[in-house]
Amino acid sequence: MASSVLLSYQCCFTAAGLTGGNNPVRFGDRLGGFRAPSRWWSVGHGVVCSSRSPSRYESRVKEMKDGKGASFSMKEGVISLALAFGLVTGAPPRQWCDEAYAATQALPDVSVLISGPPIKDPGALLRYALPRDNKAIREVQKPLEDITESLKMAGLKALDSVERNVRQASRAYKQGKSLIVAGLAESKKAHGVELLDKLEAGMDELLTIVEERKRDAVAPKQKEVLQYVSGVEEDMVDGFPYEVPEEYRNLPLLKGRATVDMKVKVKDNANLDECVFRIVLDGYNAPVTAGNFVDLVERHFYDGMEIQRADGFVVQTGDPEGPAEGFIDPSTGKVRTIPLEIMVEGEKVPRYGETLEELGLYKAQTKLPFNAFGTTAMAREEFENNSASSQVFWLLKESELTPSNANILDGRYAVFGYVTDNEDFLADLKVGDVIQSIQVVSGLDNLVNPTYKIAG
Repeated sequence: MASSVLLSYQCCFTAAGLTGGNNPVRFGDRLGGFRAPSRWWSVGHGVVCSSRSPSRYESRVKEMKDGKGASFSMKEGVISLALAFGLVTGAPPRQWCDEAYAATQALPDVSVLISGPPIKDPGALLRYALPRDNKAIREVQKPLEDITESLKMAGLKALDSVERNVRQASRAYKQGKSLIVAGLAESKKAHGVELLDKLEAGMDELLTIVEERKRDAVAPKQKEVLQYVSGVEEDMVDGFPYEVPEEYRNLPLLKGRATVDMKVKVKDNANLDECVFRIVLDGYNAPVTAGNFVDLVERHFYDGMEIQRADGFVVQTGDPEGPAEGFIDPSTGKVRTIPLEIMVEGEKVPRYGETLEELGLYKAQTKLPFNAFGTTAMAREEFENNSASSQVFWLLKESELTPSNANILDGRYAVFGYVTDNEDFLADLKVGDVIQSIQVVSGLDNLVNPTYKIAG
């Protein structure tokens, strides 16, 4: 019970803002870019106890005493404590939330603390992150995604619910097909129409599977059908939607999306010998970060490199041998670094060089949140925003209790993609496992300013 209490209070501190502030996470020797051994750290609280860094809670308290940093309201603290108490004691959270609201006369900004469950599916996150929002295809997409929740039901109720989902999606498709076709980019229309035909056939096949009560076949077919939806939505994007700031235009840029396969050879693991992880890189929302990674992949920078961190919270690699902690560009003889790059929901161009908290955007939603197991992001020095180079990490968690804009990572580290296949096996990786290869399987033509083609 003591550990449950600790975790619950840590979660409430995170939601209330006590773990806010610049550089809130110490990822130890690798994620922060330091070589000192990592110490014990708390996932819920976001605190790393290290000889090199003070507790973030202590730092936050000092900031508040000194009148510095962002403050958090009493009502937010009460709501968070109420939620934590409910987790520990089993008391109905709704009752506690109601009492907390009454006690504090809560304002609308508290709603972020008790909003609905976040989107955790990497495919869905990527679909919603596209710079297009065609309502007709969204009305097809949503009930198909809801099949995942329907399958959590017991017995035949699950299939009854799935059937309703599929029929709703089919109706939405028939009613909105003309609007969907009209939303396709002219240069991609033929391909988009081909995918729509596959989508329609796939939904018919999915309905047959449900009617025949083949429950185990539902999820694979659902994934296939949603891949068609993703393809259609990508075909609605006509070109790259904005100009990257001039100071970064000469860097490798991914103007669109790319997919890579990372093959890992696993040592001393009875559960796994080798595995191929498929990663979709999103250059629409992180062109500099994704472009840098694809350029390094084409240089075979990661091939043969070991997993360097695997602690149950993240898996990380990318620190080359030698004193340098990033990729040394042979044309300059120096470590190539890239700026912190965060795309905010509702904005058309990413923010560069500053965390969202430094910008005062405390409640802004990021287009690529740390919601999914296998979220792919760049590591950097803790106190230097623009120090990312080659070290990449994958998150081994899902956002359940903490809203996307109130956790310890969103807006502070640059997400540039998600693992979409075999992501669950990331948890089986250990330090010393070897990345045999990372290969671009699609989207390489979206990379501009590649440096890997330059001799050396």
